[in-house]
Amino acid sequence: MAKSPEEEHPIKAFGWAARDTSGVLSPFNFSRRATGEKDVQFKILYCGVCHTDLHFLKNEWGVTRYPVVPGHEIVGVVTEVGNKVDKFKIGDKIGVGCLVGSCQKCDNCANDLENYCPKQIQTYGQMYIDGTMTYGGYSDIMVVDEHFAVRWPENLPMEAAPLLCAGITTYSPLKYYGLDKPGLNIGVVGLGGLGHMAVKFAKAFGCNVTVISTSPSKEEEALKHLGADKFLLSNNPEHIQGAMNTLDGIIDTVSAVHPLLPYLGMLKPHGKHVIVGAIPQPLEMPVFPLILGRKTIAGSAMGGMKETQEMLDFAAKHSITPDVEVVAMDYVNTALERLVKSDVKYRFVLDMGKK
Repeated sequence: MAKSPEEEHPIKAFGWAARDTSGVLSPFNFSRRATGEKDVQFKILYCGVCHTDLHFLKNEWGVTRYPVVPGHEIVGVVTEVGNKVDKFKIGDKIGVGCLVGSCQKCDNCANDLENYCPKQIQTYGQMYIDGTMTYGGYSDIMVVDEHFAVRWPENLPMEAAPLLCAGITTYSPLKYYGLDKPGLNIGVVGLGGLGHMAVKFAKAFGCNVTVISTSPSKEEEALKHLGADKFLLSNNPEHIQGAMNTLDGIIDTVSAVHPLLPYLGMLKPHGKHVIVGAIPQPLEMPVFPLILGRKTIAGSAMGGMKETQEMLDFAAKHSITPDVEVVAMDYVNTALERLVKSDVKYRFVLDMGKK
């Protein structure tokens, strides 16, 4: 007979879980494994609320196994370390993002790309190597292999937890596709949790940034608050025509079906349109703009552990933090309802100790 989540492991834990496709979270008692020789145990202080959490809670991707404790933008303080741990000590600030495991043997893992490992283990909702379910950061305590934790810079506010998903998801494609050079013209499609981080990183790299949105109300925010250089309405033909052949690259953060043709027209020859929004339905791909301009449509997901640490250190050096609204854990269901309506600038962060 299978053990209950509360009895699987020796360390008692408390979190908030959804039990069905309603996605409604409620208090949940479960357990974490004992701290192994290469493990780090830590007290969770903050956890970001990501759109991916919503998809999982409601089983919109058809892979959710209930009960599910979401949360993969996790920051806390180390309380115990295994006897072979060399990266962390008790009292260190620590972060855990989207991954808690990978094979560590394949070519991707060998090249610090654990995020593309075929056997990657995500922070929640997946089976761990011991056969038990992974539970995420909407909880009080966590145990993780030190390889899948990152050092949290001292001068970076712990409330900046969304850097561990929204941050690395936009930093990584800017770096990999060479869109991080001073003077390049970079477009950012969508100004939400991902989009606003793409603007901040691109500006820190010295790029000229154009925000492209369907919402006129976001113009002032993009230009005055985030420091973008230009703002275009994607549903305004004059705006689109005026931007033809002006962009070296585009980071597309929109997670709903949308046409690619206008954006490909904005790219210069050899330009790159990189999709980071998780769109469940297929998109139509216009071929002639690709052929005639040797343009690229590409994708990118998260980042490996080495690059995630690099991103955090870069963010700390340049004082880059996400714009967040910090709320108490028991506000989480309201936060999720507001997230569906895009009623947040730009990410909710759960304060696990706030009442």
